[in-house]
Amino acid sequence: MAAHNPDNERIKRQYFVFLKEAKRQSEDSVDAAAKALARFEADTRYRDFRAFHFEQAVAFKRRLATQESHTTGETISKATQHATLAHLKRFFQWLAIQPGYRSRLRYTDAEYFNLSEKDSRVATARRARPAPTLEQVRHVIGFMPTRTEIELRDRALVAFTILTGIRDRALASLKLKHVDLAGTSVFQDAREVRTKFSKSFKTYFFPVGGDVRQIVEDWVGWLRQEKLWGNDDPLFPATLLKVGETRRFEVVGLARGHWSTAAPIRAVFRRAFEAAGLPYFNPHSFRSTLVQLGQTLCKDPEQFKAWSQNLGHEGVLTTFVSYGGVASRRQGQIMQALAKSTVRPPRNADVVAQAVLDAMRSAGLLLELSCSESDLTDTLRLD
Repeated sequence: MAAHNPDNERIKRQYFVFLKEAKRQSEDSVDAAAKALARFEADTRYRDFRAFHFEQAVAFKRRLATQESHTTGETISKATQHATLAHLKRFFQWLAIQPGYRSRLRYTDAEYFNLSEKDSRVATARRARPAPTLEQVRHVIGFMPTRTEIELRDRALVAFTILTGIRDRALASLKLKHVDLAGTSVFQDAREVRTKFSKSFKTYFFPVGGDVRQIVEDWVGWLRQEKLWGNDDPLFPATLLKVGETRRFEVVGLARGHWSTAAPIRAVFRRAFEAAGLPYFNPHSFRSTLVQLGQTLCKDPEQFKAWSQNLGHEGVLTTFVSYGGVASRRQGQIMQALAKSTVRPPRNADVVAQAVLDAMRSAGLLLELSCSESDLTDTLRLD
């Protein structure tokens, strides 16, 4: 049986170039589209895309819902189904306007890749992501050994992640020059650091404890003074492997180079949490931990805005929506505290009305109102 279709391969190559160069999508996004198309072609036995019919989309969608995941062994999740079908829908919409395909395909046939409204809501629903408490992170850090330079690196790696909330891909590409210990900050320079959306921004150390910060300072000092490394050397170098006497690769120390991927970093986290007797939390979950800490420490909108910017978010809404869910236990504590609080009614309705006016004036809303302040005050009176 054929394992590919030459015509399909040629048009797919054009589409991938379109995604990367015209739509400016990352390699990961292009790979995701390629995987979705490969899954669809295997299902249709590599039938030519020119012969596409909406019934193929309906049949593929039905079979996709019953397939098992290679990772979990369970039925593919609604989220994976939604993402796969979305890639296919966009491809066939693009294909329908390409020379040689326009007369064969109908643009609207791509709509048959849509999930039902119910399944779409399930697939796109936001769910609370598990995150460790700050106490758990500190416990893990304190439990990590420090006998070898590999172990020193691993402990500093976990400490630096909670100190800065940095993503693991950026962490793997940081250099010593990006860390300013005197300024208590790290500059994520997109020219050299693999940041999300290639954004450059400065992150100041989060207030997670002087002992955590000291671990990072000691690590940076050790690299500079003991290893004599310079500004362009990696902050967290890869592990150096060499063939030993047994003719097998053995760990011999630190390589003077970066990790090529973030997978070894996640492996360090897994080992650290398992050794401490706790469930595994990936590096990204530390960002949720820091958001929860910010919700506790920040006393006004300006402080939380600064906290949000420190995570690399341009808008506070991103922090709230993606990471800012209140844990169920904390939610109960807040509601119980509110129930016990005493709410005193205002002694004078004019005081309330004036407070509203002041707030509207400071926000510039009064400029858009045609009525006078006196009329508005009468309207806002509660008596």
